[in-house]
Amino acid sequence: MGIAQLLAWSTTYYLPAVLATPIARDMGWSITSTVAGLSWGLLVAGACSPMVGRQIDRHGGRPVLATSSILMSLGLLLMGMASNLGIYYLAWTFIGVAMAAGLYDAAFSTLGRLFGDSARTSMTGLTLLGGFASTLGWPLIAGLEQQIGWRYSCVALAATHLVIGLPIHLFVIPKSERISNSGTTPIRDPSTTTAHHTKSYNRLFLLLATLLTLQSLVVSSISVHLLDVLKLLGIATATALAIGMMIGPSQVAARLAEFSLGRNLHPTTSAKAAILLSGIGIGLLIPAIPSLAFVAMALYGAGNGILTIARGTLPLALFGQDGYGTRMGLLARPMLVAQAVGPVAAAVILDKLGSTPLLVVMCVLATASLIASFGLPSK
Repeated sequence: MGIAQLLAWSTTYYLPAVLATPIARDMGWSITSTVAGLSWGLLVAGACSPMVGRQIDRHGGRPVLATSSILMSLGLLLMGMASNLGIYYLAWTFIGVAMAAGLYDAAFSTLGRLFGDSARTSMTGLTLLGGFASTLGWPLIAGLEQQIGWRYSCVALAATHLVIGLPIHLFVIPKSERISNSGTTPIRDPSTTTAHHTKSYNRLFLLLATLLTLQSLVVSSISVHLLDVLKLLGIATATALAIGMMIGPSQVAARLAEFSLGRNLHPTTSAKAAILLSGIGIGLLIPAIPSLAFVAMALYGAGNGILTIARGTLPLALFGQDGYGTRMGLLARPMLVAQAVGPVAAAVILDKLGSTPLLVVMCVLATASLIASFGLPSK
């Protein structure tokens, strides 16, 4: 599943970073219109994620993840054949549905359904492999584009989903027993719980959704605009690139620490530490000191790496296995919308006010997320 996640992230979320420029140049489209395909795909994914979660609760993850491989293949094939923006955005519509059904949220839901409370180790291992998506995917896709062009690259990537991703999902993931209920958590059933219990559940769920959505705004904005922010702070381009490269290794190192040392910590504790590290990292960029910026991005990357795991383990620890897929789908919707909207809003702030005000806004969002985390139980 980790290999399938690496493939899925490389060919969806990280794809425009490599192919947007050659597509825009070849088709005569603006780079904004081209990159906006990803934003549209994320909005589609957000709309579909609750439905995907319910299907995983009812039928298990195998058919849902296998469908995602087929949809990713169809979307990439359609992108390679696109002759106008309409077809290009239709391709991203297929890819958006596939992202809802095939990225971390769906994979976490599958693992949670299969392994219950012991799924944390599997989720950590999954993110360890998935974390190499940009590190391995970008150079491989860039090499493909240089050799055969962006259209045939899309066709080759579509074939990869059918040859690698689909068999993994069909033959490696165990079949789950069909669940006859609607897939919703029993705590919402008024016949089995008190009004006070339901109110407590709703409060916890809202806090968790707020925490994760705010962090999605921060992470998506920093991911897209980091290099521009560093350049506007007066840091040389080559140095800015080296600073940005700190994020990936730091994410992997933090996930290894979570795997080996942090597995006995409650996910709420891990989430608090992750948000704190991320916020401190962003704040340390404000002085615009290159040596400090390396430390800043190491801390930010570590926090982001741990929080990716907490995104799957927190709902499981707080609410249990029943209805886990449905909850993950409901949580994913605002997060995916935030990932679509965040970079656009950040671009406006960056253009109108500059890099320092943007970093201050990101710190405020991280602080709000940290405050929300203190409302979650840690036992």
